[in-house]
Amino acid sequence: MDNLEEKYQQTLDYLYGFVDFSLTRQDRLAAANFDLQRMADLMKLLGDPQQTYPVIHIAGTKGKGSTAAMTAAILQQAGYKVGLYTSPHLQDYCERIQINRHNITHEYMVELVEKIKPAIEKVPDLTTFEITTALGFTAFAENRVDIAVVEVGLGGRLDATNIVNPLVSVITSLSYDHMNVLGNTLSQIAGEKGGIIKKGRPVIVSPQEDSARQVIERIAAERYAPLTQVGRDVLFTSAERSLDQQSLLVWTRAEQEKMNRFLEGTDSSWQPEKITIPLLGYHQIQNAATVYTIIQQVRAEGISIPEEAIQAGFAAVRWPGRFELLNKDPILVVDSAHNLDSALKLRLTIDDYLGCQSVILLFGVSEDKDIAGMFTQLMPRVKRLIATQSTHPRAYSAEKLVELAHQFGRSAVAIPDIAAALEEAMNEADHETAVVVAGSIFVAAAVREEWPEVQKKLLNYQST
Repeated sequence: MDNLEEKYQQTLDYLYGFVDFSLTRQDRLAAANFDLQRMADLMKLLGDPQQTYPVIHIAGTKGKGSTAAMTAAILQQAGYKVGLYTSPHLQDYCERIQINRHNITHEYMVELVEKIKPAIEKVPDLTTFEITTALGFTAFAENRVDIAVVEVGLGGRLDATNIVNPLVSVITSLSYDHMNVLGNTLSQIAGEKGGIIKKGRPVIVSPQEDSARQVIERIAAERYAPLTQVGRDVLFTSAERSLDQQSLLVWTRAEQEKMNRFLEGTDSSWQPEKITIPLLGYHQIQNAATVYTIIQQVRAEGISIPEEAIQAGFAAVRWPGRFELLNKDPILVVDSAHNLDSALKLRLTIDDYLGCQSVILLFGVSEDKDIAGMFTQLMPRVKRLIATQSTHPRAYSAEKLVELAHQFGRSAVAIPDIAAALEEAMNEADHETAVVVAGSIFVAAAVREEWPEVQKKLLNYQST
């Protein structure tokens, strides 16, 4: 290990030495653990760098990362220097802080941590995520970004990112996750996520269940925040799709009469906006429509974004580990579905893209997830389960996953080592059988990391 990488590892050890709720079981979390005052105190000591650039602030249960990535890609194509803050990371901690879609370097991360340590030492009880958020805000200021796209970590109201005064607030699809902190109903969860809505600042909302939508509408009205709802004010539908890309049509409610004539072929002088994205699944169509709406609002705030930048940004977006096709024959798809709602979306996407192919599910999950609920969604589409587990402290036993799969009437085998599990899955796959990886972002990351070596090994087998 060279000196820089040794220092970088020491820096990560330092960060992980604080309270890290990502390593904590959900049933041991509580809202009382989260306190925005700590974050406000820390940022004040650092000179409040988050106030030196406009911020697009994105909360939600699902889709907020993809939405952030698409938004950042469009802004970058428009010629702006764009900060992107997301979590968790797939393979490298520095993925969380990006400038023009490049991770900050290990060297810069080491420098940043050393620079803010004096401030950290003055604020008791800081968490890993709070410090990382401060690092992101500081990096964006030091690098003079034109605009930052900031993804909320957990919730919204008490999240460490919620000290920004956003150009636009965004709330993507809401579903059940982190209930010990956010509440047991969609209304309660919406109340926490809606905490990012700021007085007088515009808010964009993806399609929601009625109970969640009503809460968000109430909060927006109370804060005089102009609200645009995707699916009501901005409408969309899917168009073509393949394993390489998909497209959608987008139009406003005011354009509905024109859309009617377009659909019936009675008016060729107008057509809806057509957008093509490389991200797959109907949920990404919804996310793209949300991003289109964000960009129109950003334009309304006085930031110039040419039409060609919108199209180019959507086409160029990268967001690994989300129904990501790693191999075409046999098909290998890596997804990060890790709760009930994302499992349902994964199953629908499998139906849309894999047709009548059989599916081998390579699955590893955290112990505090609704595993039975996820299996209820996925198992009807799966012929065999290969159970594995990450090295994460919350990883659920592969052997117990096999027991549960058997209760769903599915053949299953436990292979805890992820590389070995991937090799076995690909050996069992063929032209009519696809491998789908799901259950945890940690498993998705490990499969992406192991795939090049496993692929080489499989090619060697085939050539001998």
